[in-house]
Amino acid sequence: MMLVAMPVRAADQQFITIGTAGVTGIYYPAGGAICRIVNEGRSEHGVRCSMEATLGSIANVEKIRKGELEFGFVQSDWQHHAFNGTSVFEEEGAFPDLRSVFSLHAEAATLVVRSEASYKTFDDLKGARVNAGSEGSGSEASFSVLVDRLGWSESDLQGVTNFNSTEVAEALCGGQIDAYFLLIGHPAGVIEETAEQCGIRLIGMDDKSLDTFLEHAPYYMRTEIPAGLYGLEQPVASYGVVATVVTSAKLPDSIVYTLVETVFDGFESFNGLHPALTHLKARDMAGVAMAAPLHPGALKFFSEKGLLPAR
Repeated sequence: MMLVAMPVRAADQQFITIGTAGVTGIYYPAGGAICRIVNEGRSEHGVRCSMEATLGSIANVEKIRKGELEFGFVQSDWQHHAFNGTSVFEEEGAFPDLRSVFSLHAEAATLVVRSEASYKTFDDLKGARVNAGSEGSGSEASFSVLVDRLGWSESDLQGVTNFNSTEVAEALCGGQIDAYFLLIGHPAGVIEETAEQCGIRLIGMDDKSLDTFLEHAPYYMRTEIPAGLYGLEQPVASYGVVATVVTSAKLPDSIVYTLVETVFDGFESFNGLHPALTHLKARDMAGVAMAAPLHPGALKFFSEKGLLPAR
C-alpha cells in the first residue's frame, strides 16, 4: 500500500519570527536564508518562518525576553552579558531562560576610515569623530566597551554619532565623520558600499593592544579581516565574537528541533546563500562554547547526529 504525505492543515501551522539586524549587514540575509530553507518544507513540518529587521543583538535579546520574537541573532559577547545580567543588561537582570541554538560566522571589530586619513591604529582615533552604530545596537554597545578598555571616555572623542548602516557610507565619504565602527562578519555589504563611494582603509590592532584588551574580556577572541576583501593586501588583525542564534527555554522543543534539522539537512544550500556562510562547518556550529545552554530541541538534534564535542 502506498502512503501519501498529507499537507499540514493551516490550523496546525506554527509561526516563528527571527530577529535579524539592519538590512545591509549579514544577519538580515542570514535570517532570510534560514527562513527560505524552513519555508520550503513548511507543508511537511508545519513551521512557517518570517524575519524582522531590528537594531541587532541587544534588541533581539530584549524582544525574545518579552516574547515578541521566537529566535534572534545575537553576538556571543551580548549572549554572555544577557545570560549573566552584566553590562547593558545589569539593570534588567540576568535572562536565565535564554538558550543557544547554534553558532554561525566570526565577526570582527572593524574600524573604517577614508584612505587619505592619517589614522593608523585604534589609539590614533582619540579626538576623532566616530560613528558607533545605530542607537541601541550591539555595535554601539561594543564600541562603548572598546572605549572603556582603551582607557578613554567619550569626551576624548570629538564626537560619537549613531548613523545606521544605510547612512554610514555617505556620512564617512561626505566628511561628516572620520571613522565608523562595526562588529560584523565579512564580507560586509555596508563596507563594500562605502568602498564604492570613496577610497577606504581598515584599521587594525597591534599584538600588545590585543593582549591587553583580551585579558579582561573572555567573551572576545583574536581574529582578522582577510586579505583580498575591500582591496586589502594584508589581513587586518582585530578581536571579535561569534554570531549566534538564540531562543527562549519557553519555546517548544519540537519547533527548535524542526528549525535546526531543516537548516542542517539543507546545509549545502544554506552555505551558499551568503559569502560569510561559505566556510561554516556543521560540527563547529554545534560545538562552539556559548554562555547560554543549548535549547533541548537543538541538543536532541546535535546528539542524534553526533555533532557535539566529546566531554
